[in-house]
Amino acid sequence: MLAEGGRRLASGKLPSAKDLLLTPGNAKRVTAQLAEMRGAAMKLGQMLSMDGGDLLPPELAEILSRLRSSAYAMPTDQLHKRLSRTFGKDWRSLFAHFNETPIAAASIGQVHRAKTLDGANIVLKIQYPGVAKSIDSDIDNVATLLRVAGLIPKAIDIQPLLDDAKAQLRAEADYAREAKHQQRFANMLKNDPRFLVPKVEQAFSGHSILAMDYVNGIPIENVAGMSQARRNEVATAMFELLLRELFELHYMQTDPNFANYLYDARHKKIILLDFGATRRFNNAFAKNYMQLFRAAMHSDDDALCIAAGQVGYSVGEPGSAYRSLLLELFNTVLAPFRNDEALEFPLAGMMESLGALGERARAHTDFWQAPPADALYLHRKVGGMYLLASRLEAHVNVHRLLQPWLNKL
Repeated sequence: MLAEGGRRLASGKLPSAKDLLLTPGNAKRVTAQLAEMRGAAMKLGQMLSMDGGDLLPPELAEILSRLRSSAYAMPTDQLHKRLSRTFGKDWRSLFAHFNETPIAAASIGQVHRAKTLDGANIVLKIQYPGVAKSIDSDIDNVATLLRVAGLIPKAIDIQPLLDDAKAQLRAEADYAREAKHQQRFANMLKNDPRFLVPKVEQAFSGHSILAMDYVNGIPIENVAGMSQARRNEVATAMFELLLRELFELHYMQTDPNFANYLYDARHKKIILLDFGATRRFNNAFAKNYMQLFRAAMHSDDDALCIAAGQVGYSVGEPGSAYRSLLLELFNTVLAPFRNDEALEFPLAGMMESLGALGERARAHTDFWQAPPADALYLHRKVGGMYLLASRLEAHVNVHRLLQPWLNKL
């Protein structure tokens, strides 16, 4: 970074910290540094913005995008140590076959295929070493780096988000906890033929290794090549699950990364993977969001502001520019759901409208505050379902899916 700054000074330009950080060479080095704190960096990015694009400046969104696409795998000797620590030095004797090349990588672990001695095909998610112990310091270091670079406005108090990110990442690093979430989802959805949750293999699982049955499926985005009817079915099922998680279960898998879903085309089943980011919502949060949706459906701005305030948003004073812009944001997102008709995703002009509103919001200092953490996780899931429906170019009557829940008020 100093060398890059020297080159800019020599050319007569005074570089800022942000300028230095975001030159091509330095962005690559920062990405490499953040990759060593991959879980913390990605969790903080998730907390600050659903996709790195609305609360964050474009420069930081670009770095997080690089980080998401960068591959990382444990060296073989580290992998062996992790397996030995869990299963003992003779760990190979537990498997008829173990593939040492990972088939997938995530923010805090990687996935390997194996075959048990009785012939069962399983996968093992194996956590990167040191992740659990370094969460707090990694989150703080990432936040400091972003602050120093000027990538987070000084007026935004992100400490509540940092605290929540630490708690959430500690929970995600506990694979025994994730196994319980996975088993609970499997039980809750066992009577819904549209979904499949792989069975947890407890004999091969622990706090840093999670084993489950291997299930065969295609990436869910590949459904885009199927019939319109099939695309509609898949997207509708995912929206229905989202609403059930929020309003009935108060229990949600909040990471909508496409890699967390597969599709079994033969049996028409959506395969749900990765329950580390499962989050519980209290009854009041779910009820307040139900009130918010209902107010939006009835174009009742006063009721919408009351519900938004109960969720935890600052709604400003009546008649203020801040409140007007907040209402415009909510109504832009929710207005398409007011009519009893199938929406054709992607919704024409939606992203452009939100982008323009986001620019106005960033220029409005009253918006420089951390939203409620629960709302951020929910919005991440909702945004993910919008992106999935858009990728599939699905037609979904969200109004009809929402109505039974709103009628319960």
